[in-house]
Amino acid sequence: MTRTTMRPAVRAVTFDFWDTIVAATEGSGTGMRRLQTERFARTLADAGHPVSADELVEAFEANWARFEERWLANTGQYTPADSVGFIAERVGVELTDDLRDALIDGFRQVGEDVGLQMGAGIEESLATLQAAGVRLGIVCDVGLTSAPTLRRRLEELGLLHMFDAWAFSDETGWFKPSARAFEPALAGLGIDDPAVAAHVGDNRRTDVAGALALGMIAVRFTGFHDRSPETGPEADHVIDDHRKLPALLGVA
Repeated sequence: MTRTTMRPAVRAVTFDFWDTIVAATEGSGTGMRRLQTERFARTLADAGHPVSADELVEAFEANWARFEERWLANTGQYTPADSVGFIAERVGVELTDDLRDALIDGFRQVGEDVGLQMGAGIEESLATLQAAGVRLGIVCDVGLTSAPTLRRRLEELGLLHMFDAWAFSDETGWFKPSARAFEPALAGLGIDDPAVAAHVGDNRRTDVAGALALGMIAVRFTGFHDRSPETGPEADHVIDDHRKLPALLGVA
């Protein structure tokens, strides 16, 4: 699907991270949460605080609901440290400093160890855009895997060097669709007028709505899943393979 209007030439493209550039092979969201829950359980058991699987699953679900409240309201980041404190209290475990640190580090470890798959055609698309002189950035709402870990994973995949600017929410303090979530990346790309930039993401409420409000070209990526029933505006273009992107933007 494509919605066309007369626009200036595209000089920059920003991308969402999860379910756009990459997805967890375990499945973003519930799959990642299962891995985080299992690691949390092992760390507690090793410290002499075994907790039943059902208790931890319930605590993690409540913790994710707390994160989503913060995400939807855009009232600041909800960090691994916040999560550890909430979950431990929920299951009745009193934390020592060492145990708290080990549990916090568990979220980093899962983020580093989880298998990743790249979105269809992402390498070719980035290379084509870069060769055409288009600058590339990332605008990402961070959950419980921090920006430094996400950068390391991109480096492992051989993609990090292709990006010129970043706006990870745990570093900017803002979630999409706020303009402040996008502005650091646009500034880093040297873009004063958002109309000469496009944003690619999977989420209508955050990626599409945020890009359209700024005047950017919005592209919704459905290569990992299609959130068609999701609330929010539709994008200018909808693609299931990143290789379609350069031609749609008129740069190939």
